[in-house]
Amino acid sequence: MPARLETRGRTRALQALYAWDVRGTPSELPRVAATVWDDLAIKPDERAFAHALVQLVAVQCDEIDAELSEVTTNWRLDRLGHIERTVLRLAAAELLQGGTPPRVVIQECVRLAERFGTAQSARFVNGVIDALARRMGRLT
Repeated sequence: MPARLETRGRTRALQALYAWDVRGTPSELPRVAATVWDDLAIKPDERAFAHALVQLVAVQCDEIDAELSEVTTNWRLDRLGHIERTVLRLAAAELLQGGTPPRVVIQECVRLAERFGTAQSARFVNGVIDALARRMGRLT
């Protein structure tokens, strides 16, 4: 069974955010994302879903990072691995959007962390996103 559009879109957003995290600055994020998606020949519907998340990170990166810093106690964001930091930013953006149930955001992002990182990455991401969702008042 093929993955749902939203799942594929999150993967595409993660790929773009990862490429940018490795080599870019916030102002370069839209250009990096477009290049990644062009290179991968991403379908328009996946691209549209991913673009909304990437755009939110581009516009609110400082705020997203500040919120994440509040819940990553004992871990500075710049000390996290690229995958973990990227997945956390993606989750924060989707939680800010508010269109997806928080539990779905958590589950999908944990899967991405496991797929592109490690089981340890997935456990870490799970705890941080849960704490972030609670801090944002999205989970009780």
